[in-house]
Amino acid sequence: MKAMYLKFLVCISLMLSACSSVDVQHYRSEQPKLELARYLNGDLRAWGMFSDRFGEVVKRFEVRLKGRWDGKKGVLEEDFVYSDGSKQRRVWQIEEIGPGQYRGRAEDVVGEAIGEASGNALRWRYTLALPVDGRVWHVQFDDWMFLINDQVMINRAKMSKFGIELGEVTLSFVKD
Repeated sequence: MKAMYLKFLVCISLMLSACSSVDVQHYRSEQPKLELARYLNGDLRAWGMFSDRFGEVVKRFEVRLKGRWDGKKGVLEEDFVYSDGSKQRRVWQIEEIGPGQYRGRAEDVVGEAIGEASGNALRWRYTLALPVDGRVWHVQFDDWMFLINDQVMINRAKMSKFGIELGEVTLSFVKD
């Protein structure tokens, strides 16, 4: 009985530690500072991949992006081309709602994305309506972006459902 109770506690501890994450404020002194309206303005390109929870690369893709801002409101158009030839388009409406605080909406985002920036980092959290085998799954994204220099940004997003990690999206952005 004690062994089963101990295994239960270990499992709960592992699950809770998996839910914890670094706070975006940890990066407040990192440079260059990510100013979303400046970086996501104009033309960008990105290359990425989705890997499942076992690390297998399942999909590769290229994205052409075009951003424009009017004050604290921005529009980011993303056109995806996947390695299998399929295409997808997402248009984000982004608003800065406070210093380093953002809200975003897109057609396939359930509710709104909440973003927080500090230093060279931005963290987005949102639920995406993702088509899978003729059905739509609502999956949670924990999406981190790190500005490397004025031209390059690296993006890593963990996908989960019911707290279970499904996989990870990795992208590299370059300003044209």
